[in-house]
Amino acid sequence: MKSLIVIPTYNEAQNIELLLERILFLGIKDLNILIVDDNSPDGTAQIVEKIMEKEKNIHIIKRASKSGLGTAYVVGFKYALQNGYDYIFEMDADFSHNPDEIPNFLKAIKEYDLVIGSRYITGVNVINWPLTRLILSVGANKYSQIITGMPIKDGTGGFKCFRREVLEKINLDNVHSDGYSFQIELNFKTWKKGFRIKEIPIVFTDREAGSSKMSKKIIREAVWMVWKLKILSILRKI
Repeated sequence: MKSLIVIPTYNEAQNIELLLERILFLGIKDLNILIVDDNSPDGTAQIVEKIMEKEKNIHIIKRASKSGLGTAYVVGFKYALQNGYDYIFEMDADFSHNPDEIPNFLKAIKEYDLVIGSRYITGVNVINWPLTRLILSVGANKYSQIITGMPIKDGTGGFKCFRREVLEKINLDNVHSDGYSFQIELNFKTWKKGFRIKEIPIVFTDREAGSSKMSKKIIREAVWMVWKLKILSILRKI
């Protein structure tokens, strides 16, 4: 079974080389990595291309400008489907997602269709976040759970693995959300289509290098996205 880890990047030169080394060190058979870089001015793409000279299972898509996390994942998902991958991961480039958890995802995905790395399935497993950010995250998850009815404790998390069948059933051309809302939208559509979802515990560690991509726009979009999904579900347009 072929697996692909899709990693969007924008100014991740301080992290990307070590992250790729850590993933490759796992020695997982048929595991490939796709970097989707949004023309990072810090040279992230050039670092990846240098590594690609020696590592044939690393790939890159270079986009002309910064176009958002959601669209980066959609590009990566389409690449995965076009190139015959069976399991497709989402993963951040900043080490907030521990590469050592990847084997646990691959074990769980054998019995489920979507595996979510959950910060809240066994309490609160977050390191180095300020209290305000933690309250925002916990509140956003509770809010989306109540409005949509999804039985998912961490609906906004971005460390996950899909079976290709899930992404084939979702019309990726109709997915235009970003950040929190992108994660909520994909989870909701997966759940509504009857796929099996499993949350596994992870420890989320806030980035030590680079800057966060969080913005007020992303938060506002997530607030409205849950209502949009609920309405579309009632109208049977999901």
